[in-house]
Order: sequence, then structure tokens, then C-alpha cells
Amino acid sequence: MAPQPVPGTPSWLRETNDRTALSLLLEHGVLTRSRIGELSGLSKPTAAQMVSRLETAGLIHAVGEVSGGRGPNAASYAVRTDRMLGVAVDIDYHEMRSTVVDASGHEHPIATTPLARAARDRSPETDMRAAIDAACEVAGIASATVSAVSIGVQGALDPRTDELSFIETLPGWPKKGIRKHLEDVLGISVHLDNDVNLAAIAERTDGAGRDTAGFALLWMGDGLGLSVDQGGSVHRGASGGAGEIGYLPIPRNASELDPDANDLQDLIGGPTVAKLARGLGVRGRTFSAVIDAVTTSPHRDELLAVLAPRIAVGVIPVLALLDPELVVLGGPTGRAGGARLAELVGKHVRRAWGSATVVATGVAEHPVLRGAREHLLTEVRTALFAEVSRISA
Repeated sequence: MAPQPVPGTPSWLRETNDRTALSLLLEHGVLTRSRIGELSGLSKPTAAQMVSRLETAGLIHAVGEVSGGRGPNAASYAVRTDRMLGVAVDIDYHEMRSTVVDASGHEHPIATTPLARAARDRSPETDMRAAIDAACEVAGIASATVSAVSIGVQGALDPRTDELSFIETLPGWPKKGIRKHLEDVLGISVHLDNDVNLAAIAERTDGAGRDTAGFALLWMGDGLGLSVDQGGSVHRGASGGAGEIGYLPIPRNASELDPDANDLQDLIGGPTVAKLARGLGVRGRTFSAVIDAVTTSPHRDELLAVLAPRIAVGVIPVLALLDPELVVLGGPTGRAGGARLAELVGKHVRRAWGSATVVATGVAEHPVLRGAREHLLTEVRTALFAEVSRISA
């Protein structure tokens, strides 16, 4: 690691100024040298020097000209988005969704890649290469420029041992050494996280969790998951397995809701939700198809009324153990139920528990992918600023 510049020295001042200029370009987009000087409070000659260093290093480039009235037009500059690129991936049993992430935060198209079901036809490296190639193809960039990938999986990664657990949806993937294996074969930085944890990051950034001290996200899809945000930091547990709430046994007083249910997965997991919906006349061969149909079904309110007391059974232990500021209902079921389902669940919870705030997810689409994207946005920007430190030394 290169020695850090001493505060007050010329190299420290150069780095501080260059970081300021890059931050302004990331925040505001295209700027002229004059505007960078105005926003930073630095002189025009200093702003010109900052821009020159960043442009020579290939971190920014001229993208046009702006008329300043009298005299020649002023060149406008933007951050080079092809220097540091990542790909965010959301993978489940059926398909992968992937998208390119650049330092500007521009949203690129999302690619969807179907997956083989048999383990003999799958491996983590072939899956990830396919996801990266698909994302780059729809974005119109070369996959060779990608330096990092962030992957949301339906499982848990133990950070101490690099071991995956609960990975029934990832046939062909090894349990041990998965992150190191992917980094070795792909030659890029790899970040793996539980899909619900990534959805909670998106909820904090773009959804119902903004401006809260903390919240719990109850994810309801084919399977169940719980992610706990504490002041903007997701609690993952010692082994990375925090939040596997589907295994929680249901209390005796909930047996009247479903005498055959043994745990929360039996009570509100995807197969049960689909069965209840079909019983009310909602059509759909798969859970996903049923959930899509629920949003416009005339039987939607009936289904939500049936689901609400069941979901409350899962929310009450969360309140008892964690006492979050609010509980967010997410995942396909939470999204389909929306504010009405949150309202009904809140009423059932308050009857049994007292004060509680239950809300619907505020992330309308691709929450797992958006969470992975947020992680990568930080990573690629950190890499850019590391380049600033190098050129300013």
C-alpha cells in the first residue's frame, strides 16, 4: 500500500482537491472547469489543474462545450464510466437477472438469463459468465471491462469460512470456498450476499426504510426470509445465516389458521399462498403466475384477508425480539398485497401485541438487483478514488 500523504503537503492538497472535483462530477454530472471551481470554492487556475490531472489519468473526459456568452465556448467534463465497471446479479432457481453498474449511477438495461435445472449442466463460473455477458450485451459494452460482480443468492454465506448454506436453488454450486473459487476463475472481485439482505439495502436506499433508525424486512416469496437493518447496517449473524425465519415453528394458538402447518414456511410460504389463492379462484400454474394474477384479481381482497392473520404470526416474534421501528412486507407476496395487506397485518399485530408499524415495500421492482447495484456503486467509486490517490501522490 502506498504511503498516505501528510496533511498540509502539496501531495495531500492535490489529492484533496482532485477528490473534491471527482465527487462534484459524480454528484452533478457534466460540469465545466469554471463550475467545478464555483462549487468547490477553489480558484479557476486550481480547478483547471484538477481537471487536467483527472483528464490525463483517464478518469474524466470532455463530453461537449457550453456557451459562456462572449469568448470561446467552455469544455464540459464527465466521469469516464468505462474505467470501473461492475455487474449486479440476482439468481434464483429459474433464472438470473443482471445489469451493468458504473460509477455515474446510470441505470443500464436488465438482462434475464434462463437457467438449466440439472446440476450437471451448471457451475458457478458458467452461471456468472453468462450473467455478465448478458448484462454487457444489452448495455452495449465489452464484458472484459468488468472488474467486479455482486451476486444475490437464495442462501447464506459464512464470512468466516466462505461456505454457502441453504442453497437448494443453486444446483451445481459447491458449498465451500465459493467466493474465492469465483474470484480465481473469473479474475474479478466477487461479492456474495443473501438476496433478502440485498433487498434490505435497496429498501434503505430507495424504499420504506429511508430516514428510519432501523427496520425489519419480511420477505415473502417461494421461500421466506428476514433481514434486519440497524442504522443502515444489515445484521447477518455470526455465520451469515441470520433471518432464516421460514424454519420458525408456529405457536399453538396459530394452529386454527392451518392445522397442518408446522413452521412459518408452511403457513405463508409460496406454495401455501398459491394454494390459498387458487382456492379462491385465482388462476396460475406456478406461484409466480398466481402472484402476478392476484394484483388484478377480483378475489384479491379475499386472499389478503386470509393471509393477514397468518403473516401476523410471523411478524409478532420479530417485534418481540427486535422491536424495530417498522416492519416492511416485501418479496412477491408483500409487493402484490401492497398497502392494503400491510394495513390488515398491522391490525392483527396490534390486537395481539400493541403498538406496531407495518408497511408495504417501497421498492417497486427488482429489489435484490437494486441492493446488489448499491453495493457495486460504492465499490466502483471507491476504486475510482483509489486511482485519484495514485495520480495525486
